[in-house]
Amino acid sequence: PYDPRHMLAGHEDDKGNFVSGFFDKGTFKEYLQGWGKSVVVGRAKLGGIPMGIIAVETRLSQRVIPADPANPESRENVEPQAGQVWFPDSAYKTATAIEDFNRGENLPLIIFANWRGFSGGTRDMYSEVLKFGAMIVDGLRTYKHPVFVYLPPNGELRGGAWVVVDPTINEQMMEMYADKESRGGILEPPGICEVKFRKADQIKTMHRLDDKLIALTKDLADSTDNDAASKIKAEIAKREETLLPLYLQIAHEFADLHDRAGRMKAKGVVEDVLSWKRSREFFYWRTQRKLSELSVRKELMAADSSMSWADATAKMQEMGDCDWTDDKAVVEWIKGSEKAVGDAIGKMKYESVSKEVENKLDTLTADQRNDLIARLR
Repeated sequence: PYDPRHMLAGHEDDKGNFVSGFFDKGTFKEYLQGWGKSVVVGRAKLGGIPMGIIAVETRLSQRVIPADPANPESRENVEPQAGQVWFPDSAYKTATAIEDFNRGENLPLIIFANWRGFSGGTRDMYSEVLKFGAMIVDGLRTYKHPVFVYLPPNGELRGGAWVVVDPTINEQMMEMYADKESRGGILEPPGICEVKFRKADQIKTMHRLDDKLIALTKDLADSTDNDAASKIKAEIAKREETLLPLYLQIAHEFADLHDRAGRMKAKGVVEDVLSWKRSREFFYWRTQRKLSELSVRKELMAADSSMSWADATAKMQEMGDCDWTDDKAVVEWIKGSEKAVGDAIGKMKYESVSKEVENKLDTLTADQRNDLIARLR
C-alpha cells in the first residue's frame, strides 16, 4: 500500500529531496477528497497539457456516516473500505468525475487502473453499486476526448473493474497500456487455479511427471499382496501430500505468467508495454498526438460529411509525410504542415460542396437549371 498522491504529484523523501511524480510539479489539484475515499480524482498538467485524473487508493480507508441530528437514537457509523476496490460511493465519484471532465471541462483523461474489482456484499448491492458501475461505462462510452487507461507499476486490474474500463467501450477515444511490472486478468492466480487446475488435476500431473510416483504406481499395479498394496498406497498418498504445496506454487506462478504485461500485449488487450521511467514522456507525446489528430480529423469530417472516422484516419495517413508509428514525428508533422493540411481540407470542402450541388442540380429540369444559374449570376 502507498499514497497514490505521491505517484501523481511527487513528494519529499526522508532527506528532504523532492521526488518528482507523473505530472508537472505543483499542478495536481485533488477534489472531492472526503467522499469515496477509495478513489482519488483531480486535475493536473502533463508537460503543460491540462488533464483529468482518476487514480486508486491502495490503503485501507474509512467511510464515516454521521449521526442524524434530528434523531437522538442515531449514532455515527464508521465503515472500513479496502483499497483497490470500487464501493458504491467511490464508483459514483468516478462516474461523476468522468462526466465533469468530458462535458464541463473538455479534458483528456488518464485512469491509473489498479482495481481488484467491485465490492459485492449485500449492503453494497442495495446501495446500487451495479448502477454506478454502469454509469462509469456510460460516461466512457460517450467521452469525446482522448482517454488513457494505464496499469501502473505493481498494479493489477481484475474482474468487473476491467470490464468497465476496457477500451472496446469507446475504441475511437480509449487506449489501454500496461507497465511491465503490472498484472491484469479476470481472476487472480489462486482463483484461476481453483477453477482450472484443482487438486485432482495437480495429482494427475504429479503422477505424470514425478519419477518416484511413477515407480510407486507401477509397483502398485504389479502387486498381488493386499498388505503390500496398502503400504504402497500409503506411500503414494504421503508423496502426493509432500508434493502438493510445490505443485500449487508452480501452478500459481504459471497462471501469473498469463497475467503479465507481455502476455496482455500478445493477446491484443493493451496497446503497448511501458516502463515507469519513460511513461511520462510517452504519454506527453501520445496526448499531444491524439489531440492534434482529433482536431484535424474533425476538420476533415466537417469538410466532407460522407467521411467516416476510419476514412478521416486513412486520409491523414495519406497526407502525412512522417513515420506514423512515432508520436513525436506525427505531432511535429501536423504542427509544421498546418498550411498544407488547411489547403487540402479546403480542397476537400470545395469538392464535397461541388458534388452536393451537382447532385441537387441533377434533380431539376434543364429549364430550372438554366434559370437557377442565371439567378446566381
